Amino acid sequence: MSSQDRSSPPTQEATAESTGSESALETARRQLDRVAAQLDIDDAVIERLSHPTAVHEVTIPLERDDGSLEVFTAYRAQHDSVRGPYKGGLRYHPDVTRDECVGLSMWMTWKCAVMNLPFGGAKGGIVVDPKSLSDDEKERLTRRFTQEIRDVIGPNTDIPAPDMGTDPQTMAWLMDAYSMQEGETIPGVVTGKPPVIGGSFGREEAPGRSVAIVTRETCEYYDYPLDETTVAVQGFGSVGANAARLLEAWGATVVAVSDVNGAVYDPDGIDVDLIPSHDEEPEAVTRFATDILDDDGGVSRISNAELLELDVDVLIPAAVGNVITADNADAIAADIVVEGANGPATFDADTILEDRGIRVIPDILANAGGVTVSYFEWLQDINRRQWSLGRVNDELEAEMVTAWTALKDEVERRDVSWRDAAYAVALDRVSDAHEMRGLWP
Repeated sequence: MSSQDRSSPPTQEATAESTGSESALETARRQLDRVAAQLDIDDAVIERLSHPTAVHEVTIPLERDDGSLEVFTAYRAQHDSVRGPYKGGLRYHPDVTRDECVGLSMWMTWKCAVMNLPFGGAKGGIVVDPKSLSDDEKERLTRRFTQEIRDVIGPNTDIPAPDMGTDPQTMAWLMDAYSMQEGETIPGVVTGKPPVIGGSFGREEAPGRSVAIVTRETCEYYDYPLDETTVAVQGFGSVGANAARLLEAWGATVVAVSDVNGAVYDPDGIDVDLIPSHDEEPEAVTRFATDILDDDGGVSRISNAELLELDVDVLIPAAVGNVITADNADAIAADIVVEGANGPATFDADTILEDRGIRVIPDILANAGGVTVSYFEWLQDINRRQWSLGRVNDELEAEMVTAWTALKDEVERRDVSWRDAAYAVALDRVSDAHEMRGLWP
């Protein structure tokens, strides 16, 4: 059932990573073209990087618990592997599209290069609402999907990881299905697994931790002492909650957090440790506001859109993509935006923010903790030796500070935005690898 497309351009619009009309692929290509025009990189390399190496599309028949049959469509986009195996998440979402997977796989290529990891970029997904699946149905769907893409994944080929709608249990099923088919236990085929079967401690918290580390470094660089810095976080899932809790522990004042239903705002600060993350208790933010904060006159409930426009020092959009658009970019009042989600700002919005002097720390640096700890997990699987949580966090701290410093040096050297600096670092590394390896005749 598997098919590949190595040459024809994508045709569908991506929607799952956006709330606006710009697809992840469109944004990624526009960002690539913008930075490529500023760098001395062979046009042939840029042309190659504008397209995925392969997009695998499969259909998955699933027997539902009631005995009925339903067929789902799934994709695995593999963008570039010049620096190492493809690496990227696997999401279960009703709005997954081919273009979305391609665009996100491009971002993964840049993200791995920014972090100087020996991986290329990939992304995949199944067009399904995971909330509509029982646990047994989700397991059967995962195992059949693994069979359909078995020939194009592997610990040295393409290594999936959790994403929207998937979790460590999903990765455990995928690893088990792949291992059973190969006749041996191969933990390195996926990352983000439970630690008991080769997963790494600290993997789930890593993207939020990296957002917090990057925020801390950026605030220090621009002379914003954390104990005098206000922060608003859109989205209280794994990324937003972990970032908010760490920043609060380090002295920042988190004044607003949100879930899909809205936000809670207190200019004097919110005790974010009292609020369960989405993973711990879905939609807990607004319930927290209703059940606990009604008697506090300083607290108010606001919309997600209003949270984005709060007058704070740091805004962390950590929910979904394309929440900052040309329509609201002029109303963003934060001095610094740290992108916790993938692609939270459209290309046009990013241009407006840059023109207004708002510093935007791009997603391909800020939330790269996930893929970085996935790399640590891959190394642990290869060596069959698990690291302690303390070592994982220490190694992540070192890698994030090193990557942030490289971008800071590029910002200073070339007098460009943080996003342009990130793309410049990534493209230099990827293009150098392409030029060194050459083109297969």
